[in-house]
Amino acid sequence: MHIDRRAFLATLGSAAVVEAMSSEARADALEHYLIAQLDKAPAAKAPDVRSGAGALFGGPSPSGVRLPLAALAPMPDQPTLVDFIRLRGTPGIGNHILQSAGDALKKGEPEETVLACLLHDFVLNLMKTDHGWWGAQMMEPYVSEKVSWAIRHHQALRFYADPSVGYEYPELYVRIFGKDYVPAPYIKAAYEYARKHKWYMDARMITVHDLYAFQPGVKVSIEPFLDIIGRHFRQPKEGLGFDGSPVAHMWRTLNYPDNPL
Repeated sequence: MHIDRRAFLATLGSAAVVEAMSSEARADALEHYLIAQLDKAPAAKAPDVRSGAGALFGGPSPSGVRLPLAALAPMPDQPTLVDFIRLRGTPGIGNHILQSAGDALKKGEPEETVLACLLHDFVLNLMKTDHGWWGAQMMEPYVSEKVSWAIRHHQALRFYADPSVGYEYPELYVRIFGKDYVPAPYIKAAYEYARKHKWYMDARMITVHDLYAFQPGVKVSIEPFLDIIGRHFRQPKEGLGFDGSPVAHMWRTLNYPDNPL
């Protein structure tokens, strides 16, 4: 620690007082001074936005990159899922979920698996923390129980390899969490529960196609998924956010992200 000699001596009093002090007294005074300076040390700068905040609200990506906030296009009066993906999905998340669903479609997965891949991370625009649970809740009224279950449990399964389907622990997580990271007990419990469930593989396949959904420069259109959405997503006629469902507020929050209250 840098010591400002003048500032330290000023705390002791006049020059006569300093001159009269023994070496031990001066050493004690210096120690007390240094401790006091530690107490005054500025705290680490608080983040402008917490890491768990959704990307649409300025939250950073897992690697810490924050996109500048930009003006948003107005939403239709009765917005559909496709409207939200196109108009309220940030580019990185939108491209990721389209790549994930595209990989599932290309490899011949059932339509509900393709839909789960398309939806699994959309909620990251709203909230990152516990996004599997948030994402499942957000989609629950509009998809089958199996799809929402798979979205919920993919969060825990990401941290556990499954060689039977070629899923390895992602190198990205080593960079984000560190090589010695141990998932929280609730994540481990969710994994152990899911591992024994009849829909385990439905959730697991989301993680498998996740691995192939971070390819830079690859752009996927939503067009190939429109029929699958039409067959498996229950679009409310009033529009998402206006149908009175228990999760309507989540859709409205994305619709009106600048509302102060």
